[in-house]
Amino acid sequence: MSLNFSRDALPLLLVAVGALCLPLLGNDYYLGVGFTLFGWVALAQSWTLVSGLAGYISLGHVVFAGIGGYLLVLTWGAVPIWLGAIVGAVGAGLFALLVGLPVMRVRGPYFVILTFGLAEFAKYVVINIESVLGKFSRLLLGGPALQDLYWVMAALALVGTFSVVVVRRLRLGAGLIAIREDETAAGTLGVPTMRFKLIAFALSALLPGLVGAMFVLRTGYFEPLQAFDPIISFTIVTMAIIGGSEDARGPVLGAIFLVLLSELLWSNFPQVYMVILGVLLIGFVLFAPNGVSGLLDRLASRSLQRPGVGLV
Repeated sequence: MSLNFSRDALPLLLVAVGALCLPLLGNDYYLGVGFTLFGWVALAQSWTLVSGLAGYISLGHVVFAGIGGYLLVLTWGAVPIWLGAIVGAVGAGLFALLVGLPVMRVRGPYFVILTFGLAEFAKYVVINIESVLGKFSRLLLGGPALQDLYWVMAALALVGTFSVVVVRRLRLGAGLIAIREDETAAGTLGVPTMRFKLIAFALSALLPGLVGAMFVLRTGYFEPLQAFDPIISFTIVTMAIIGGSEDARGPVLGAIFLVLLSELLWSNFPQVYMVILGVLLIGFVLFAPNGVSGLLDRLASRSLQRPGVGLV
């Protein structure tokens, strides 16, 4: 399977090189930033499987991360940590399969609203369960060290990026793109639209389940309002818009841009942090609708069009 460097190899290379270089800085601050960055990359790549490829824009992707984190908490102390994280991922995938059949029958703004409502519904179900159990927040003591969590999250980012690259080259990826362009025509041509959408929806839930478990281990604390915060879903969509690509490049470039910019703005302009981010997002939508990927493509195209530059 050959790789197109710009579309396939570049995001894989960025994640791998970044994962190897950040620990060399020898500072826990950079490991923390890298942990957060790779977490967002993994979440955004999983979102791309169903929203970028199939065109079903989800505003409730946080529900899978929240379920993964909560199942880890419920199994804490009863099973090994790694098994609890796997249980969280499997639980998120099963939840996606359970709700996928009715949810994936609607599309457009109805799907957006439905996914947002589904995440909020799951959040308050968990809050009610915790209330019945007499638990209003949970502390997880004795979790893995930051360095160990960093490598796990970097691996998840790499797996998520590779998954998008592979799925795009499979019949599943071609079918999802056909669904995005014209679902009715795709069904007429023999694409099993519902089956492909369910597979993509379930696959897009597995990685967030693991990421949610890692986030809980990093903070050592679980609180439903935080674990199911809709801002997480909005941030994923923002990264997709800023990245500006339906392939693996978009989530990686969008996450790098937004995380680094957030660190810079938060440390230097904490009072106007969200205002500046909002202005930048509006600017991308109006003046660079293809995002960072589109800007890089235009720069590459212009460099190839210069006199004396081309194939020999």
